[in-house]
Amino acid sequence: MLIERIWVGNPGRNFNYLVACEATGNALAVDPFDAGQVLGAATRCGWRISHIVNTHEHSDHTAGNAGVVAATGASVLAHPRAAARIPSVDREVGHGDRIAVGTSIHLEVLATPGHTPAHICLRNGDTLLTGDSLFNAGVGNCRKGGDAATLYDTFATVFAALPDSVCVYPGHEYLRRNLSFAIDREPGNARARRMLERIENIEGASAPVLTLGDEREINVFLRVHSAEVAAGVALASDSARATEKEVFLALRQLRDRW
Repeated sequence: MLIERIWVGNPGRNFNYLVACEATGNALAVDPFDAGQVLGAATRCGWRISHIVNTHEHSDHTAGNAGVVAATGASVLAHPRAAARIPSVDREVGHGDRIAVGTSIHLEVLATPGHTPAHICLRNGDTLLTGDSLFNAGVGNCRKGGDAATLYDTFATVFAALPDSVCVYPGHEYLRRNLSFAIDREPGNARARRMLERIENIEGASAPVLTLGDEREINVFLRVHSAEVAAGVALASDSARATEKEVFLALRQLRDRW
């Protein structure tokens, strides 16, 4: 499988993606925000875009749909609960469905609600396209129709079941700010501090691709079992002996204000 990460360079710090079959050159566009950049990347790579998948309905993940469809005739795929908010969806997909790209790729659809009720991720082996559910060193907010408790359940079930070797491809690049928040909550996390030093002079286009194993060491939302994280949340929220879910929810509230 071939994957092209497209740094949009907009204020929202979006990544767009192309996933292509090496044998046929057919490609899938994931969350196109900037149709021109997505089409340009496909042309440079010599790929033909046959499908678009939107991980969720927010406009910064769907704004490029019309331009890509007009240029390529691509089919648009989305979760049934998002389809009503995304124009011209051709196929509805849900948890466990497979999306074929060319002859060699079959992406598995994972239902990952929380950021929105209809959020999905896409997995092929050790590649995971996470939209706005899991960011590098962070998670998506729940301010536009989402639910933090549902997001926790997604992390505790879907993401927890995936191996450390899976590479994470998020919809936005917020690594530096997320790491700063993580260290503020868990000052003793030396791995997070080293990562922050490593990326000090790196901009979005050059952000590293991290694995779930990396995330489990630096992402405070995946470290709700840590006594230091729990203590930090307790100090900040005046709660004690919080469950892992309570720690997660408190972290999400703190991050909203941080």
